[in-house]
Amino acid sequence: MKSRCFSISLCTGLLSLGAVLVLSGGCRRGGDASGEAAPPAAPEAAAEAVATAGGEAGAAPVAEAIRELTDLERRAHAALERGLDYLRAQQQTNGVWSNPQFPALSALPLWAMSMAARGQDAAAIERATAYVAGCAQPDGGIYVVVPGRRGGALGTYNTAICMTALHAVGRPEHVRLIQQARSYVAATQLLGDDEYRGGFGYERNSGQAYVDLNNTAWALSAMRVTQDVEESRPQGEARVDVDWNAALAFVTKMQITSNAAPEDIGGFMYRPEGPEGAGRAGRAGVATNAPGRPHLHSFGSITYSGLLSMIYAQVARDDPRVVSAVDYARRHWTVDENPGMGQQGLYYYYTIMARSLTTTGLSELPAIEGGGTVKWREELMERILALQKEDGSWANTNNRFWENDPVLATAYSLLALEYTLGMTR
Repeated sequence: MKSRCFSISLCTGLLSLGAVLVLSGGCRRGGDASGEAAPPAAPEAAAEAVATAGGEAGAAPVAEAIRELTDLERRAHAALERGLDYLRAQQQTNGVWSNPQFPALSALPLWAMSMAARGQDAAAIERATAYVAGCAQPDGGIYVVVPGRRGGALGTYNTAICMTALHAVGRPEHVRLIQQARSYVAATQLLGDDEYRGGFGYERNSGQAYVDLNNTAWALSAMRVTQDVEESRPQGEARVDVDWNAALAFVTKMQITSNAAPEDIGGFMYRPEGPEGAGRAGRAGVATNAPGRPHLHSFGSITYSGLLSMIYAQVARDDPRVVSAVDYARRHWTVDENPGMGQQGLYYYYTIMARSLTTTGLSELPAIEGGGTVKWREELMERILALQKEDGSWANTNNRFWENDPVLATAYSLLALEYTLGMTR
């Protein structure tokens, strides 16, 4: 599929883009939640304004009047059915998918199945729920202790995804477990007086200061979508949450706003660059495999992670940081690769794109120079459908981030389809 990425001055059309995001509605902060100086202003608008696209109100899909499905939507639902059938057939008898040392790899299929809520998946959901809940540790985390493993148990990552999946299952008996998981995740936030403040890493007690935007995005997402369980805490027990001001300050710091090539402005870095002289270690996106596409130091999936994190931190849709991130997304729009990463992390890119744009409330991306609006839902669905294998699965030929595991890639694909089809709840 032809990419819409192009090199333009960053001043093109940002005022119109801001207007689009205002119209799309959503939460606003009552003040500067960053705890730091005011965010950088958006670039000036060009003389020629680009066309604007309407957005959905609120931070979640709005139920539409009953209408006949389009041909694409019918095909997407059929692909979803085949993918769910594939996952059900791959589940082990103990409820596990993929590697049992990492319960998040089972929680992702569980999440997708729970949102689809098909009767034929009830037994698989039951087994997976029992397995994931059974991985809960005395400290509240949901992970498996892996003695001697370099990198540990990935406690924050596993717990965030597992608590999200259990919340999607929606059973009252898991409320206390999710509350305890929230306490664990909140305790993993780094709140020291350094460049890592506000972020999250893989482990609660790793023995070293480490954070990245991917773990931070999973943690913030999990804490926001499960926040309703705090209403059920026992009387007298303090409610638990993360320091959202510190988190937003960290996320804001990961956005590239100046001193970079125009192609990178608005995009996000994976992690802080570290001390002086550390080079570009924090800018993980340095590869592309598509001729003619720019060499980026930001990259697509982590930029959508940053966008989603800002929305969950209740940043206004017309905030310059959000406007700049959406502008980056439209300038580097493609479903053929993960911008800046090529085929690496492609299926996660699809998932986080669908989640962030749906939550932001954009049904379309605003027009680009010389073209119309980007119907991202349609283009994403078409691409995902084209990549589905005959057995109903998806898999990446590039194994970075474990995406050649068909269970993982299939779970990502199904979640992306469910978000684009408005099946989230």
